[in-house]
Amino acid sequence: MALLDQFPLHQSVFSGDIKQVSKLIRMCDIAQKDVHGNTPLHIAVMMGHKECIHLLLAHGAPVKLKNALGWTPLAEAISYGDRQTIMLLLRKLKHQSRETLEERRPFIVQALKYIRDFDLELKWDFQSWVPLVSRILPSDICRIRKRGVQIRLDTTLVNFTEMHWERGDLTFLYNGDAGPCHNLTVLDNGAEVYQRVRYEDFEQELEDEVDILMSSDLIAAQLSTKDISFSRARSGWLFREDKSEMVGDFRSDFYSVDNLVLESKKRREHLTAEDIQKNKAIVESISKGAWDCTEDSSDDFGRRHSLLPPDKSSCSWDDYIAAPGGYAACLGRQWVAKESLKDFKATVAMSDEFPVTIDVLLNVLEVMAPFKQFQKLRDFMSSKLPPGFPVRIEIPVFPTVSAKVTFTSFQWTDDLDSSLFSVPAHYKEDPGRFPGL
Repeated sequence: MALLDQFPLHQSVFSGDIKQVSKLIRMCDIAQKDVHGNTPLHIAVMMGHKECIHLLLAHGAPVKLKNALGWTPLAEAISYGDRQTIMLLLRKLKHQSRETLEERRPFIVQALKYIRDFDLELKWDFQSWVPLVSRILPSDICRIRKRGVQIRLDTTLVNFTEMHWERGDLTFLYNGDAGPCHNLTVLDNGAEVYQRVRYEDFEQELEDEVDILMSSDLIAAQLSTKDISFSRARSGWLFREDKSEMVGDFRSDFYSVDNLVLESKKRREHLTAEDIQKNKAIVESISKGAWDCTEDSSDDFGRRHSLLPPDKSSCSWDDYIAAPGGYAACLGRQWVAKESLKDFKATVAMSDEFPVTIDVLLNVLEVMAPFKQFQKLRDFMSSKLPPGFPVRIEIPVFPTVSAKVTFTSFQWTDDLDSSLFSVPAHYKEDPGRFPGL
C-alpha cells in the first residue's frame, strides 16, 4: 500500500472533510500514529478543525499520546490558543486518565491480595544543576504501609513542581475494595480535615488550570533509556575495587548509569512578552532563594482570551505525509522553540537483601497517582536494571530537578492496626482542601 493511502482518517481530518471523517472513524484505528507520530486528533487540533476535534473526542480519541517530537494534542491546543478547545481537551484528558486507572483497579487489587502486609520507608532528596536552587529544594521522608488491599502513604511534601512546593502533614489512604469515589482519600493531619479524591471536575478549577496553561511555557521532557547501560562503580585511590556499602539496612552494590539522556523541549509561541517577562522573574526569584514557595502562582493570572488563529498552513497532505518522519512543515502556529540534551550522571545501588521484588513494589506505586515524582520512579524502575532491588536511585523528575530516592527500611508485618487505614472520626470533610484532586 502506498504511503499516501495508509492513513485515510488522518487525510480526511487534514482536509477537514467531516463527512468522510464520520464514515472512517468507525473503520480506522482512532489512535493510529502517522509517520510523524501524529494521531488524527493531533492534526485536527493543529489545523483548528473544531468539528473534527469534537467528533474524534466523542469516539474516544486519546488525548495523552505524544507525537514523534514529544507533544500531546493538549500541548498543540495550547499553542493554537483557542480557549474552548484547550478546555475540551483538558477535561477529556482527566476523564480518560481516571478511566484508565479504574480499568486497572481489579488487577491492582488482585496483586495487593497476594502481597504480605509491610511497612516501608523511603527518602526523597531533590537537587538541581541550576546554581543556588538545590539549597532551597525540599526533601521528604515517605512512609508506605500496606494491609490487605489498603495502602497508607504519609508524606510532608505537597504539590511539588519545578517552581512551587508546599509543606504539610499529609496522609493518602487507598482502599481497593471501595468504589471509585471513595477509594482514595487525602488527609490534612495539621488541619484535621480530609478530602475524597473526586471523579468529577469543577468548572472554576478547570478554568483556573486553563489560565495557567495558556500563560506558561510548553515543556516536553523525556528520559531516553534507549542506550542506557550500567557499569560497576569503583572506590578507593590506590587499590580500587567495586563499590559496595550499606544503604539503610541493606548491603548494596553500586553501579554507574551510562548513556542516560534528558531531552528537553520548550515552546512559547503562544505567550505574550508580558508572560515571558513574568515567568522569567519567577525563575530568577527561585535562583536567588527569594521565591515564596507557599504562594499560589495562579493568582497572578487573570482569565485568558483565545488567541487569533494562526495563518493557515500552505502545506498539502502529499507534502506533509511525504516529509521525513518528525520533519513535517508546521501545521499550526509557527513554533518559538528551544531544545536541549543533557547527559544525566547517575548511580543506582542494587541489593539482593531487600525482601521484596521490583514487580511487587510497582503494583503498589501504581496507586500513587497524585504524585508525579512517584510516576517517574515507577517508570525508571520499569526499565532494565542490574540484578537485585534498587535501594537507591537517582532520577530526573523535571528538566532542571533530579531526585535521589533511598529505600531506608522495609519489614513484613502482621500487626498493622486497621485504624491506620481509616479517616479519624473527629476529622471533618473539606471537599475544597486540595484543588485539582
